Amino acid sequence: MQDYTGPFRRVVLFVARKPEIKTVQPPSGHPGRICALSSEQKFHLFVRNTFEPVTILSSAFNAGLDQAEDTDPTFGQGAEGYGKRLGAELADRVSSDFFHTFVFPVIFRQDPRYYRLGEGKTSTRAGHALTHIFVAHGDSGRKMFNYSEWMGTTASVALGNSYHPGNRRGAGPASRRIAISVGTDVGFDLLREFWPELVRKFKLPFREPASPNANQPPAFPKN
Repeated sequence: MQDYTGPFRRVVLFVARKPEIKTVQPPSGHPGRICALSSEQKFHLFVRNTFEPVTILSSAFNAGLDQAEDTDPTFGQGAEGYGKRLGAELADRVSSDFFHTFVFPVIFRQDPRYYRLGEGKTSTRAGHALTHIFVAHGDSGRKMFNYSEWMGTTASVALGNSYHPGNRRGAGPASRRIAISVGTDVGFDLLREFWPELVRKFKLPFREPASPNANQPPAFPKN
């Protein structure tokens, strides 16, 4: 972060670091290597990922769009209506990440992070990102069905009905909201996979992971 001195430095830094919070890039030559998180570390990851300034700014922006389109008219208009929409947007973000990053990863002993390939063919890397909604790493290192994605999304959608009075009830509307949420997660996984290339192209602050030997002290000279 200290390397970047461009315009709007603080805003750019907040945006640039957001996709990296839940992303892991295993050391080169060890693509299957993972480091499991404890329950406490998963909770800290949830807090860090959720209460980023970018989360608040994007929620405020989405609330403004909903206000302009009069989404969920039961909230009304004016400052009070916007406040209700902003509160609902923030609640959506918090509940979704709480279930995705902490609750179900702890229950199923699953790693909530995305493991970036970082090299190889574009099609292979894109395929890896697209399959993450179905395949995740367990804390043991083995691959398993991504229960956290699907159960976390379902739980957050069900909870959202309690503070979105205008939401249509029933299996059909709930299924559509789940599909939209999962589709958004797919897009974010693609962003995480190709984030290093994007930040280089747009000259955003990003430091490549150090090589395995980068932090080793120099060898003593032989006598």
